[in-house]
Amino acid sequence: MRRAVIDIGTNTLLLLIVEPTATGELVRVLDWCRFGRLGQGLDASGRLHPDAIDRSLAICREYAAALAAHHVDAVDVIATQALREAANAAAFVEPAAAILGAPITTIAGAREAELAFLAAARSLPELAGRPFVVADVGGGSTEVIVTDGARVVSAVSVPIGAVRLAERHLAHDPPTAAERAALAADIDAQLARDAPSLPADVVLVASAGTATTLAALDLALPAYDPDRVHGHHLTPAALARWSDQLLTATTAERRALPGMEPQRADVIAAGAAIFARLALRLRAPTLVVCDRGIRWGQ
Repeated sequence: MRRAVIDIGTNTLLLLIVEPTATGELVRVLDWCRFGRLGQGLDASGRLHPDAIDRSLAICREYAAALAAHHVDAVDVIATQALREAANAAAFVEPAAAILGAPITTIAGAREAELAFLAAARSLPELAGRPFVVADVGGGSTEVIVTDGARVVSAVSVPIGAVRLAERHLAHDPPTAAERAALAADIDAQLARDAPSLPADVVLVASAGTATTLAALDLALPAYDPDRVHGHHLTPAALARWSDQLLTATTAERRALPGMEPQRADVIAAGAAIFARLALRLRAPTLVVCDRGIRWGQ
């Protein structure tokens, strides 16, 4: 039985198709990422932009064709921050559900956090029995999950993400010193407000597209390789170095870096800054990248 999960986010739409082996292990049949940028302008307007709706519906048509071609038996479609907050979310949800032939469930931040934890815990056996923090930095929000190694101790959704904060703070190319300072201050303030009780000296597990792109950059991958990215460690010094480099580079310079996804180049500096500021707050000894996002926890 083949099963699919479609994850509709603020920046990307992700399609995962899996099937079980004889032992019950799930193996990847298809794992696609497309950039709809559904959250374009959402932070300022509170509404989905017509261009973003059109782009994302085109991706839904591509995904519907893939579901049919791969004879998928069951599909779950989940949506996150952009559709949680857009006043006109129905303008996308209704036609998208018709195209995909499946209902779209807009999950709460707490459920998104739970799925991020499950995906990390199931796929990173090195963390078994150890306390750690999972951070899933998306386009519009960041889920921060604290675990003692066996269960979730706390989980919060913080309204900071790569697209949201890039649009809010990084108007120049490259960003100015004042913009970089305002970005860091905003991240620190929102983490202090929404995630005040975080442990110290614990591993930070980094999930979603910003994290996997940081790993691909650190590995200088000529083509994305999920098996090399998943479980890759970044030291605090390496994370800080990449954050500084991305924040002081132009979009064109970022796009030219080995390992960079071109469509992510304009917003990744804000996403990397979220990881860097959170790692400082945690005094994390290392950052472990998780390629298995919330679609793997569903």
